Amino acid sequence: MPKVSSVIVPYTCYLRVYEPLAAFPEPERTHWARYARRPEHPSYQDELRRALADLLPTPPVAVPVHESDDAFVADVDGVLCICPWRTRLRAWQAMGELAGELPAPVLDAVLPPVVRRQTVADYERWLERNPDARPWIRTARWQVPLNWFVLVSDEEREYEKGSGEAPPVLRYRTPMVQARRRVARGLKALKDAMDEGPMIDGLVDVGRWLEEFHPRSLVELDYGGLVHALPEEHLEGDHSAADVAEGIDALRGGDGAAAGEAYARLVERWRAVRDLQSAN
Repeated sequence: MPKVSSVIVPYTCYLRVYEPLAAFPEPERTHWARYARRPEHPSYQDELRRALADLLPTPPVAVPVHESDDAFVADVDGVLCICPWRTRLRAWQAMGELAGELPAPVLDAVLPPVVRRQTVADYERWLERNPDARPWIRTARWQVPLNWFVLVSDEEREYEKGSGEAPPVLRYRTPMVQARRRVARGLKALKDAMDEGPMIDGLVDVGRWLEEFHPRSLVELDYGGLVHALPEEHLEGDHSAADVAEGIDALRGGDGAAAGEAYARLVERWRAVRDLQSAN
């Protein structure tokens, strides 16, 4: 499938779940089997470009009229695994986050109140018919949520330098059983060390989300467009998953000082990214 544009749309990272083809009911299973045989598939950049293009008309199209029939495809030890985009569902869910991220005048300029009200009403009607719907993809802008790193190991880190028109790639891939095990262990260590906190809340939330999927799924943490906002030396030296694991191990061992040092490294590493966000 040809790309919509060569313009790079950066700054978004992804947490994806790829489920085995057998986990999908018919006729969806047949659709994905045929889809996987296509010679080319669109990228996350294509999805973002389409979403931005929908905001240009007047009034803007906040949520696609129809659900996407695209997906990411992965071969996991010879098993075909699928991560549906579900762009429409994710756009509805993202609408609920905008109010806390944008000043009211900016939000009204991008998405007028009448458009937002209609979008919310459409989503509520859709949810009544699809109460168990959940996305296969979570996104974050400008930085990777620290609780995502609990799911993966530094040994699973994959980094490829950019060359020519190909951008750098920084991602982690891990079996679902490993991700769930790490969530459970991380939560125990955090709850033993503190009563509450955003790290615990975030890990509980992502753990519940993972439970919705097939146990033989693949979990992928992808820096996505963040690689376009970070210099090469930053990407090469980024071992955030190792720092998070070290911090949790230190908490498990009762070493608060070592846990604080690991956290300080994470804060310093991501400060540059937050500064870029402020500048924009």
